[in-house]
Amino acid sequence: MKTQERDELLRTLAARFEKNMHRHKGVAWADVEAKLESNPSALKSLRAMEETGGEPDVIGLKGEAGHFTFCDCSVESPTGRRSVCYDREALDSRKENKPHGSAVEMAAAMGIELLTEEQYRELQKLVECDMKTSSWISTPADVRSLGGALFCDRRYGRVFVYHNGAQSYYAARGFRGLLRV
Repeated sequence: MKTQERDELLRTLAARFEKNMHRHKGVAWADVEAKLESNPSALKSLRAMEETGGEPDVIGLKGEAGHFTFCDCSVESPTGRRSVCYDREALDSRKENKPHGSAVEMAAAMGIELLTEEQYRELQKLVECDMKTSSWISTPADVRSLGGALFCDRRYGRVFVYHNGAQSYYAARGFRGLLRV
């Protein structure tokens, strides 16, 4: 990443961080920035999250090692990650009208993780999101082995978890990611 691109990304992240202090109480931007500047792969992942509409922000400090957790905090599922099925197996199973990719593969390529149901519910405590869209979440192996996959959204002031065939895709369904730095 070029210096100018890195600096622009850091300015964007810093502005979002300062605007949303309720997401990361007790965390100082200087500490986050120092960690990011020494981690080019994290910056690359955050840039991919930003470029696809995720609006990543720090949602807390975890563990003894002091890892910062970034998550997509966009109000709706990131626009650049919609219309995807769940994983490669689902994509390969489609004979017609294949989507342009899968959530699991896109997340891996970006260097991020799909949110678990628990992480999604925690995010909803910080940001009311997916009120018009939905997001694939990490699906347990027993559900996936039966051909299904899980997704979440927020409707009627509540968070809902649903299932669908993993090969399905919709213009309003994408995925949210998590990055530990």
